[in-house]
Amino acid sequence: MKLVIAEKPSVAQSIAKVLGASERKNGFLQGNGYIISWCIGHLVGLWDAGMYQEDFKRWSYQTLPILPERWKTMVQPDKQEQFDVLANWMNDNQITEVICATDAGREGELIFRWVYEQAGCTKPIQRLWISSMEDQAIQEGFANLQDGADFENLYQSALCRAKADWVVGINFTRLFSILYNQKGLNIGRVMTPTLALVVQRQAKIAAFRPEPFFHVSLDCGSFSAVSDRIADESTASQLQVACHGQTAVVQSIEKKNGSELPPKLYDLTTLQREANRILGYTAQQTLNALQSLYEKKLVTYPRTDSQYLTEDMADSTGHIIRLLQAKFLPDSAGSFSPDISRLLNNAKVSDHHAVIPTAEIENLDIASLPSEERDILLLVGYKLLCASAPKHSFESTAATLLCAGQAFSARGKVVLEQGWKEIEGYLKSSLGKSQEDTEETGMDKVLPALQENQSFSSVIASLKKGQTSPPKPFTEDTLLSAMETAGNDQIDEETEKKGLGTPATRAAILEKLVHTGMLERKKKQLMPTQKGIHLITILPDSIKSPKLTAEWENSLNRIAKGEIAPQTFLQQINSMVTILVNENPAPKEEFLSLFPKPEKEEIGKCPRCQQSVYESQKSFYCSNSDCSFTMWKNDLFFTSKKKELTKRIAKDLLTTGKSSVKGLFSEKKGTSYDATVVLADTGGKYVNFSLEFPKTPKTKGKKS
Repeated sequence: MKLVIAEKPSVAQSIAKVLGASERKNGFLQGNGYIISWCIGHLVGLWDAGMYQEDFKRWSYQTLPILPERWKTMVQPDKQEQFDVLANWMNDNQITEVICATDAGREGELIFRWVYEQAGCTKPIQRLWISSMEDQAIQEGFANLQDGADFENLYQSALCRAKADWVVGINFTRLFSILYNQKGLNIGRVMTPTLALVVQRQAKIAAFRPEPFFHVSLDCGSFSAVSDRIADESTASQLQVACHGQTAVVQSIEKKNGSELPPKLYDLTTLQREANRILGYTAQQTLNALQSLYEKKLVTYPRTDSQYLTEDMADSTGHIIRLLQAKFLPDSAGSFSPDISRLLNNAKVSDHHAVIPTAEIENLDIASLPSEERDILLLVGYKLLCASAPKHSFESTAATLLCAGQAFSARGKVVLEQGWKEIEGYLKSSLGKSQEDTEETGMDKVLPALQENQSFSSVIASLKKGQTSPPKPFTEDTLLSAMETAGNDQIDEETEKKGLGTPATRAAILEKLVHTGMLERKKKQLMPTQKGIHLITILPDSIKSPKLTAEWENSLNRIAKGEIAPQTFLQQINSMVTILVNENPAPKEEFLSLFPKPEKEEIGKCPRCQQSVYESQKSFYCSNSDCSFTMWKNDLFFTSKKKELTKRIAKDLLTTGKSSVKGLFSEKKGTSYDATVVLADTGGKYVNFSLEFPKTPKTKGKKS
């Protein structure tokens, strides 16, 4: 028998249907020579720091940097049951080979390999690599399984990513939390440079000082002409007075035919950007909806970084376009002959091609989908139609007029052929959006027929004031774009994108920044919080550098291609972490005011002097330096009973003098019991405790 391991139960069920494994069991499906089971995300993960060494459980500068020499993994405690199902089958003599059917990408490879290694499995691995959950795609995928060894580099890339995130996150989160006595200073390899982008943009906005400028506008009846920008108001006012009521003469006219090529298809990031700009969806909302559509077999693989299709997809893509023409467009717009050739480019497809609908849409009632899934499917479907439609062509006109010796400009355009923009209009209508909603800009005014030396008398001149604008705050659309291009001085068709994170991880990064209180959403805008600004302020450049992190991401891609060794990458990470820990033994004085020491929580009042009692790492102590009252957490009274003096017990003792404690251990009897601990302080060097037991009622003896 063959064991197939998918990433999710829903995917396993789709595969089982195709393979004819219909017998349902606890944690797997069976039939036709296959056992089909699943992970639930990451069943296995890296050890926590404290599992490597007892000292690492305590956050201390002296224990840094923490750099495991031999990395170890563990089963996630809440997923042990499903792991056991997989491990038992992996080591079952009936299984001859294991087929990895997790998501076809870096993280999917890691999810499977960690389970495979944790289970101690050594059986041959075959790899299912598909870009669609359609039955035909699954059938073709199983007919063309690949050798698992061919994905070793991809696994090593995923492993390096996980280790690098662990090393950077553990060491820098602990380091700066310790230095500035702050909890929750979450620092991540990708998360922190992303936060830095937003903080730096906000700093530019805060530092911006608007500068006024002026235009003089001439109303020529059926159109207007405008002067260049004028910095000085008095100069602009003088020009306005000089032109008002005068004659403007056409000096030159320039006409050009122009065109706008159809857009490319969606990769995940461009889809997330447009969904945010047009619909206001967060990156995570878009990914969730797209993932659900994928599992419903309605779209192809979501987590792609390509905007092209492979050349062998020409016929199937033509069929899908015809389905979309019939389903999404009226007859008048749906009759165009699609140009599929511009969508195809093998050289620009790595693991997965662009996101497009599947043939399953033929029988779909799109209105039956949840609203977010419906909107995302409309975006994906119309994008394929737009990308294959004719270009948008127009004639642009630029006229220069003279008035009072000053040049004025008038611009406009006439659409010659709507092309793909007509289809875009149907998309906006389907989404309930107007032209203004989608922030269309451009020369859309139509100028009258003009001739050189034509004059316009008695023009009305008006003065218009404006001011320079600050940079705009990031939206998820623009931040995703900045993450995608970070580390590249120039982006063109031949530039390999480096970027922060991957299309698959960027949404989760943004959500974590919001969840940890570093960023906050204000409508569509993403704004840094005070906490986020302060964190970026105290961090060295190398930790928050988008360029460095983008270089690391590029290195991970090169590991996946077999171009550099994993050890080289990890040595660079370890070296950087070690240097920064050594360079930061103490907080910077100028930053201490950013993180005032939190007020101590009063546990109770001292029974001897009535001053506040506070908690330290090892005790509960009186704040009065002249008072010796201290309750030690490892007091022999408690440790002999296999208990620790907790904050709850301490509060009870200081408030009422007593605390009910369950599970106290009796060394004599070797059993546990419940009792009331009593604070029996006598004012000596050590605080004393005693026990009280509930009184058992006396029973009356029977008369004989």
